[in-house]
Amino acid sequence: MTRISLVVSDVDGTLLPKSKVLSDGAKRAVAKLHEAGIGFTIVSSRPTIGMTFLIEPLAITLPFGAFNGSSIVDAGLKPIEQHLIPPTTAQRSIDILTEFGVDIWLFTNDQWLTRNPDGEYVSHEKLAIKHDPVIVTDFSSYLTGACKIVGASSDAPLLQRCETAMQQAVGNQATAVRSQTYYLDVTPPGHDKGTFVEAMAKRLGISTAAVATIGDMQNDLPMFARSGVSFAMGNATDDVKKHATHVTDSNEHDGFAAAMETVLKLT
Repeated sequence: MTRISLVVSDVDGTLLPKSKVLSDGAKRAVAKLHEAGIGFTIVSSRPTIGMTFLIEPLAITLPFGAFNGSSIVDAGLKPIEQHLIPPTTAQRSIDILTEFGVDIWLFTNDQWLTRNPDGEYVSHEKLAIKHDPVIVTDFSSYLTGACKIVGASSDAPLLQRCETAMQQAVGNQATAVRSQTYYLDVTPPGHDKGTFVEAMAKRLGISTAAVATIGDMQNDLPMFARSGVSFAMGNATDDVKKHATHVTDSNEHDGFAAAMETVLKLT
């Protein structure tokens, strides 16, 4: 078996519990990876501004992936590689989300924009990314800088139907997939967590077989498929678990830390 040289982790539902507070167990687990000479980085549907609070406590020095890997950012928060949703596709995505009646957010590289400051997940997102939204009346002037568009709703079956409609509507002009049961993410075409893994492996001069990945949602499957070892969280659905080489405990029970112990045993 190829020695693991790099671990790439999802953030929400994986590295972080529902409280969005990094556990001591997770911090110790990453410290052990560093001590063993194993690289560590993160990739998430989060915007760049929503990942900065993890850099210092996890001593991340490698580039990390924002917006489902469509933006690659260095540890100093400078974009190394950035891709955008085509403006016409961004508008089409907003139209579909409007038709389904879900809350709509648009993220640029450095801003979170919403038309509804009282949306049901706004306070949740503020806690998660530790930033406030910019309130706008119209998204039109921001379409040329759209890194991600999100549809947020607590109606999971509705959002699932919206996901199907969105995928049919945008085709290969964007990637549309849920990052949580309550978030539908539309991100730039041709880039996902799997392409991020490939880019990191190339940057480090290692095989993708030497990469271990860990996540909990459908948007993590592309990186599972492009890594030698993959871990599904215990809180993941059975459909996600069946695509991973290992299943660990849930994010509420330090499943991330347990998975890292397995990685250390594999090296």
